[in-house]
Order: sequence, then structure tokens, then C-alpha cells
Amino acid sequence: MHALKRKSPLRRIVLASAATVSGMVLLLSMKPHSSPGIAVAAPAPSSSAGVSAGSGGSTDSSGSSGSSGSATTGTKTVTGDSVQTRYGPVQVRITVTNGKLTDVTAVTYPQDSPRDQEINSYAVPQLTREALTAQSANIDVVSGATYTSQGYQQSLQSALDSVKG
Repeated sequence: MHALKRKSPLRRIVLASAATVSGMVLLLSMKPHSSPGIAVAAPAPSSSAGVSAGSGGSTDSSGSSGSSGSATTGTKTVTGDSVQTRYGPVQVRITVTNGKLTDVTAVTYPQDSPRDQEINSYAVPQLTREALTAQSANIDVVSGATYTSQGYQQSLQSALDSVKG
């Protein structure tokens, strides 16, 4: 008698195992789902800011806007240093009113690839919220956007140091 004859339980086990392995291979080879809403939303808030302010440099922007606003209203706007990360530069601009951090804007951040756009479309707003809540650069790193988060923190700290000094 042959071990894999028609009614043999061993044959059923071998076929079931082969089907399970094939199904797992197909399942694991599928690409993850990417939400089109996230990828589409990324270019809109940063496309004009990244082009206009990113090329000006940090010294020009912080010197001109910071000195003019602080004399009349107690509001000072300062652009932090541009911090080079693995995926590109990160730079933030802050507004301080009467000693309180009232606005943080990411002027430049990585957005060259669709993956950068997807990651930073959720990371940058989260970093901004945390900075406004903490009123400092002591904020948590966003999971999946470690390099951008670290660059954001460093640029934010340099801007805060410019306001204090």
C-alpha cells in the first residue's frame, strides 16, 4: 500500500499544510493599504511655505521678522536653524506673544517622496500640537518619524534660544 493513497489521513494533512503555507505566502506578499486621504493632504499645507521660506535661510528670516514685531505688540516671530536630517532639512518658525509660545510652523521638512509626505502629514501636526502644549522643545518623538522629530526639536530649541537671548 502506498502512504499517500486517496483516503489516507496523511494525504489530507500534506494537502492542508501545503494550502496553508501557500495562503500565508500570498497574504504576506500583499502590499499594505495606504490611505489616499493622507497622501493627498501632505503637499497642501507645506508646498508654499517650503519653497518661499526654506530658501531664505535661518539668519535672514529670524533677524528681520523677530526685531520688528517685538517692539510694538510683545509678539516676536523667529525662525529656527535648519537642521539636516537623514531624509532632508527640517526648520520651524515660532511666534511668541508675551513670553508664551503661540504658534509653531514647520517651514521646511522632508517631502521629496510620497512616503515622506505620508509620514510627515501626520507627524508635523502632532509635533506642533505637542510643542504648543509643552511650551518648550521637550516633546515626544513621533513613532515612524524619528529623524523628522529630532530635527523639529533641534530647530524649535534654536528658535526658542533666539527669543530668550
